[in-house]
Amino acid sequence: MKVLVTDPVADAGLERLREAGYEVTIDYEIEGDELLEAVSDVHGLIVRSGTEVTKEVFEAASELIIVGRAGIGVDNIDIEAATDHGVIVANAPEGNVRAAAEHTVAMAFAVARSIPQAHARLKDGEWAKSDYLGTEVNNKTLGIVGLGRVGQEVAKRLDSLGMDLVVFDPYISQERAQQFGATLVDDLGDCLAQADFVTIHTPLLPETENMISKEELELMDGGYLINCARGGIVDETALADAVANGTIEGAALDVFAEEPVPEDSPLLAVDDIIVTPHLGAATEAAQENVAIDTAEQLIAAFNQEPVLNALNAPSVDETAFPRIKPYIPLAETAGKVAAQLLGKRITEIEVLYEGDIAAEEIDLLTASALKGVFTPLEWQVNSVNAPQLAKDRGIEVTESKTRQADDFQSLVTVTVRNGDEELSVCGTLFAGEDPRIVRIDGYRVDAIPYGHMLVARNYDKPGVIGFIGTVLGNNDINIAGMFNARETIGGEALTVYNLDQSVPDAVRDELLSDDRIIEVKEITLDDQ
Repeated sequence: MKVLVTDPVADAGLERLREAGYEVTIDYEIEGDELLEAVSDVHGLIVRSGTEVTKEVFEAASELIIVGRAGIGVDNIDIEAATDHGVIVANAPEGNVRAAAEHTVAMAFAVARSIPQAHARLKDGEWAKSDYLGTEVNNKTLGIVGLGRVGQEVAKRLDSLGMDLVVFDPYISQERAQQFGATLVDDLGDCLAQADFVTIHTPLLPETENMISKEELELMDGGYLINCARGGIVDETALADAVANGTIEGAALDVFAEEPVPEDSPLLAVDDIIVTPHLGAATEAAQENVAIDTAEQLIAAFNQEPVLNALNAPSVDETAFPRIKPYIPLAETAGKVAAQLLGKRITEIEVLYEGDIAAEEIDLLTASALKGVFTPLEWQVNSVNAPQLAKDRGIEVTESKTRQADDFQSLVTVTVRNGDEELSVCGTLFAGEDPRIVRIDGYRVDAIPYGHMLVARNYDKPGVIGFIGTVLGNNDINIAGMFNARETIGGEALTVYNLDQSVPDAVRDELLSDDRIIEVKEITLDDQ
């Protein structure tokens, strides 16, 4: 496996990849056509904010499995294009959380007490003690816009310093906010109007771009704004005007819409705006943490294990993964068998989980089942883009669970439909990790899913199985195993044959020439 690193990353993460046996190439200057050429044969790409991972990059990277963002923000990565190409995008949100939170708190104190301004004047020989009257944070209200990981850490620290907390975050509950001693409000304006200090902790999305502009700043009626999240969330011109004319007392920014900040930025001309060059994650510990976290996620992806911080792929808690791991290939196999047996356009897919497996996180299993269904259709598919493929093609996908499972500890059933016509395949595990297909379209079987499988529907009459065996033998096709089921004596039956070779069309035609045989279909599986 090859890994390309295009932005500076701590050596600890790169060494972890090398120790795992991967080839690591570093090129911090690469861009444009050179980048497109370089990614053509890489399996992993590690970036920070300096590399634009565009649709063109994914189109050029036919072998790419995962893009690892050594940090939190992923607005420089086209996640939709990544999903379309089946590439995992993962960030490292935990490694620099503490560093970003501490920098936010430091910026709050710096702007409240004019620390950089007083420092600069003293270095220039001025004792400007009387020019600076600071603001205490005790008994003030902190408005937190976005109570994610960093927002939570900031809340903990400033709550302990005597601040009242008010939060605007449409994705959390009141109960969650109360765990941090905060009051949740439904409107951004309410948060800004109540706050003496406002700190921002949201990603840069279309709906958050310039989220805080002239009207929002006027709602603050004094106070201070701190942004150590992402540039572009605050209208920088409006902010410079608001501080300059006294609408708010001051601001502290670590991130900007354009980085490095242009020399003519209005932010640089206002004395009460403190700026730092994107230092939120710039601690030795944070850089090592995000590098190692990113490396571990690449290794997991290469080993076909869940990527815990995947942003566009189903994931599972690492403690639960050992319990569901053996069901991943089982779900995929059930999907492959069902799609090949139906042999028609698929309009609906249902995945049913019964027994113990119903108590687990099943998103990854459902994605694997969808991958299995779509693979025989020769779509470029994996568990990353399978759910999106279903959505794009108008295929309805449903999941259901029940803790009851007749005769088995756990069952996974994949049902595919074309209008009123449907077909179901049910699988389980024997002895822990030994996969079995135990029902096909209602027939009870005990089939080992691997290699070439022939599924024959026939009338339950003497000599049919012998005839099939003779035809296969006469054509040098060896039977490795056979599993037979029937509805009633003399009614319809279904037989599954494990074969050592593929079955040519001429042999299938010869089998179907017998009036006792209703249908013959070959299933091709990778070895399990």
